[in-house]
Amino acid sequence: MRFLYTLLLYLLLPYLLLRLVWRARRQPGYLRHVSERFGHYAQKPDGPCIWVHAVSVGETRAAEPLVRGLRARYPRHRILLTHMTPTGRETGEALFGASVTRCYVPYDYPGATARFLDRFRPQAGVLMETEIWPNLIRAGRARSIPLFLANARLSEKSYRGYRRFAAFVRESLAAFAAVAAQSEADAQRLSALGAGNVRVTGSVKFDVAPPPAQLELGRALRRDFGEARPVLLAASTREGEEALLLEALPRLTVPGLLTVIVPRHPQRFDEVARLLETRGIRFERRSRSAPVAAATLVVLGDSMGEMFAYYAACDVAFVGGSLLPLGGQNLIEACAVGKPVLIGPSTYNFAEATELAVQAGAAIQVPDAAALGREAERLLRDSAAARRMGQAALAFANAHRGATDRVLELIELQHK
Repeated sequence: MRFLYTLLLYLLLPYLLLRLVWRARRQPGYLRHVSERFGHYAQKPDGPCIWVHAVSVGETRAAEPLVRGLRARYPRHRILLTHMTPTGRETGEALFGASVTRCYVPYDYPGATARFLDRFRPQAGVLMETEIWPNLIRAGRARSIPLFLANARLSEKSYRGYRRFAAFVRESLAAFAAVAAQSEADAQRLSALGAGNVRVTGSVKFDVAPPPAQLELGRALRRDFGEARPVLLAASTREGEEALLLEALPRLTVPGLLTVIVPRHPQRFDEVARLLETRGIRFERRSRSAPVAAATLVVLGDSMGEMFAYYAACDVAFVGGSLLPLGGQNLIEACAVGKPVLIGPSTYNFAEATELAVQAGAAIQVPDAAALGREAERLLRDSAAARRMGQAALAFANAHRGATDRVLELIELQHK
């Protein structure tokens, strides 16, 4: 099975290269550092390092407390932070600057993974969420590098998919020194696939605290938006959701309403701008950095690394990726800022966090865009109800902190 997997990778090599070129049409960053994707690096390790792999933006932001915790516990070690996307790399730079070493993790070719591990020689590796790369894991095990799967999650849908290749997946999962699962359900599914030493630690995303600078920026944004205007935030929206939102918004009768739309992926900023133009909706871009005119109906959040500021500047937050069957996005950041949260029906990527937030009165799950509009209008008109939800959201976020320390203890225990 491993031979067939690797053979398939080699057969897909032309496709991978074409895909880089294709994606570079929207994100030129995909054509930078291409050699790193095949295990060739300019950087040289300047001492012992601990490797943390975070695929893209969400995983990188989630890894922030873990990276800071590792730096505090292992001050003599350099943190090597790897990604798969340019936006993940940019997020890592924004969060950590020069305090960590950044590069792309190589594609899962045996030679590339061997060059990567031999170049940096990490004393331990931490892969965030559900990153299972068989050749990379095998190469780490061959070099006696303890590998950990942290903040691990596995939806029922993904579990059924992996189960079709049970023996192959079992070999990779069994190679981890320990697996830190977000929930009991995640732990059971991972164990059933062959992971050993699985512990339920919770989600480290609860430990991402709103930076004071972002909260201050949020206050500045609110002044630009208009402090007297009610503000509805549509955060991390995905393709197709903006159209649904724009169909629902005209039904809202909230005086002075300003809607802020922040697409999940920066390569879609211009696409959403064209959608707004086509519909004749007066909008402004956040990148203008100017006070918003009273006649403006929508602000397009075309900036990176400011999600906490957007949450701080709004009255009600809708978390995207959930109106369509996309699995949802992280609602914890909105809760951590103390905002009432609305979320659509598709939340399988964050099922437990969503369920707990709804139970705590921190979030309301709606079946469609029309219901989203109705709940948004109710909360925007009833400030007392919105305030109660915001307080419940903050209490919910605070009550679930501590996963980072549990993950760090697990790593330290296994790494001794």
